[in-house]
Amino acid sequence: MSQDVEQLETEFYQLTDLLIDNLETGEHLWVQLESEQSHFVRFNGAKVRQAGTVDDGTIRLRLIHNQRRAAAAFPLTGDLAVDSASGLESLNDLRQEVTQLPVDPHVVLPENLGSSREIYLGDLLAPEDAVSSLLPVMQNVDFTGIYASGRVIRAHRNSAGQKHWFATDSFCLDYSMIAPTEKAVKATLAGRDWQQDKFHHQVEHSKIQLQALDLPAKTIQPGCYRTYLAPAAIAALVGVLARGALSESALCQGGSALGKLRDGKQLSSQLYLQENFSQGITPRFNEFGRIAPKELPLIVAGKLVKTLVNARTTKEYNVLPNGANSTESLRAPEISAGTLALEDILTQLGTGLYLSNLHYLNWSDRTGGRITGMTRYACFWVENGEVIAPIRDLRFDESLYSFLGENLEALTSFQEFIPNTTTYDSRQLGGFLMPGILVRDFIFTL
Repeated sequence: MSQDVEQLETEFYQLTDLLIDNLETGEHLWVQLESEQSHFVRFNGAKVRQAGTVDDGTIRLRLIHNQRRAAAAFPLTGDLAVDSASGLESLNDLRQEVTQLPVDPHVVLPENLGSSREIYLGDLLAPEDAVSSLLPVMQNVDFTGIYASGRVIRAHRNSAGQKHWFATDSFCLDYSMIAPTEKAVKATLAGRDWQQDKFHHQVEHSKIQLQALDLPAKTIQPGCYRTYLAPAAIAALVGVLARGALSESALCQGGSALGKLRDGKQLSSQLYLQENFSQGITPRFNEFGRIAPKELPLIVAGKLVKTLVNARTTKEYNVLPNGANSTESLRAPEISAGTLALEDILTQLGTGLYLSNLHYLNWSDRTGGRITGMTRYACFWVENGEVIAPIRDLRFDESLYSFLGENLEALTSFQEFIPNTTTYDSRQLGGFLMPGILVRDFIFTL
């Protein structure tokens, strides 16, 4: 598939016109497009190992008939005749399949609640300039990672007449620097406008952390420690919350980790969490064609003020929808910044742990709000405001009602965008706009 965006948009609507025109009485259809036009470079050992381009697209169909639903997908080639034949074949296959499926009591039918068209243009590195802009800064370190850049497109059409088109330019550099001791510093840089000086600054900061990793590692005993969690670590924690903790359905069913907030418990008054689609990192429309507000406050001054509600939950629990996706998960979460300046982090931490990243996170007690996980990459022991040594990996098991509640001391005055770096099937959209946080008595168990 090799087309400019205008041609792609025209073909998508020509194809969806054809499919909708071929619907039979009582049939309802959703059509979605996932597409990208990307340039990528893979690095290993500060050398280019692979470079290329991806121009790809997938059409997803969902057919509803007699309260039954079935789904299918096929690749978009850019040849309207070929794509039309694939679409009609898939539609006929769904007709055969949907009759054999059980009735869905909460099936959502297409509606026309208004259409949208959003295009976010960026200032990206030209593909021919990427290597010359990236490679010199990587020299003299073991640098491994992937740079991906280009346009990602999402579109939606339904048989009720609703249309949505979303396109955004973006880049993401996801990398690790590896020390001779085989310890690593990991970081990401992402956005819509490439800034060479910001790239230089971040890599130099990573090099400083890499040098600190050469110090002898310190073993930390289990216990409670004053702890600073950098934005990437907070993104990992919020990533666990993102999967259903703010879901209205999960709250109604008693499976949410934030259920105590509905019962009157509060988090820190410093905490403000919202869905923020104004940055254009992911479309506001969901699988049902409903549009979320550009900004949707969820937790305000530690209090739960709204939850994520999709159209299925509306039918089941008679609550108003607000454009949440099918899983009622966070798509563009933002935690507001606080007052702790970058240059004051180590001083305010005093003696304790500086955690750059976390991994292997999961619920240890979902309804109790407890999360477990491991420290990872550049994590350090700090004494009297000075980095003393890298630490051996630790496991934590902590309640979000503590580290986002009474033990939350401060949030940084800056935020970092931590992107979704998944590229298994295609470049994924979304990410986390997060500050760092300073916590007292964070619990480490192993």
